[in-house]
Amino acid sequence: MSDLAEQPALDGSGFARLAMVTIDCADPVALAAFYGDLLGWETRHADEHFAILDNPEGGSPLAFGRVTGYRPEPWTEPDGGKHFHLDFYVDDLDEATAKALALGATEPTYQHGRTLKVLIDPAGHPFGLAPLS
Repeated sequence: MSDLAEQPALDGSGFARLAMVTIDCADPVALAAFYGDLLGWETRHADEHFAILDNPEGGSPLAFGRVTGYRPEPWTEPDGGKHFHLDFYVDDLDEATAKALALGATEPTYQHGRTLKVLIDPAGHPFGLAPLS
């Protein structure tokens, strides 16, 4: 029996449980390594087609799937579109930004102007870092 099937029954407010979030990319192993280092999560599985990071807090894992012909989202301009983005709380915004940049993230010139720092992961997906307090 799978771990998902062994989870407690739903509370009646919905009929589904989030099993996993999968992010499309050209190189699942590289993107899993980036987010694994960013979050401190362990890799459960990685091959040229798919990679999974386990959430050490017991929540849903984060996965990465290869898409042939993958192109980054055009979010780097103020009027660009995006399909999704991830936001993360951090203790120190400047320190976390520097660490993410050292891992291979880039910083677009356009920012929202709030306390959220928008960065771009190595596959071109935007993500946000926000101070915890």
